[in-house]
Amino acid sequence: MGSFTLGDIFFILMAGAITFGILALVGRAKNKKRSPNRTIADDAGLRAILETKRTVAMVGASSDPDRPSHHVMEYLMEAGFTVYPINPKEQEILGQRAFASLADLPVAPEIVDVFRNPDHVPAVAREALAAGARVLWLQEGVVSEEGARIALEGGLSVVMDRCMLKEHRRLIASPRADSRYSK
Repeated sequence: MGSFTLGDIFFILMAGAITFGILALVGRAKNKKRSPNRTIADDAGLRAILETKRTVAMVGASSDPDRPSHHVMEYLMEAGFTVYPINPKEQEILGQRAFASLADLPVAPEIVDVFRNPDHVPAVAREALAAGARVLWLQEGVVSEEGARIALEGGLSVVMDRCMLKEHRRLIASPRADSRYSK
């Protein structure tokens, strides 16, 4: 073996650094592709959730027909979703047994739809993770960066400040949807 010149050593080091850099970028790209956990804001992402996730736990559901959660629950049930109302003050909503908490559900909900004050969302996000949910959906007017962070770090996808009824009607156009839900 002969001796290496300074130029040879520089070339070897540069080739190694470039190879390392390329491998690091490829590794990051692979990790990004694998991670489904993200905040959903685009129509394609919303449509995918609404078409594939059919079990909803509605936190803050109400038997009061004047409350938005009542209308959304009724619409989702008519559109073919299985909806579990979550409200410790209710026994039954729209013919469905109400549950005190997500922990009381007989199944893991795919979507946890939240009709609660944003201050309650971090706790709901933790409950959604424990219940095995896949999506944390925060209704219009419900914005919680902390709740979203908890959900994302736990592996959930997050939809924030969007109405499930309005997005379903806009993107899926259920033939059962009608003008009763124009609120």
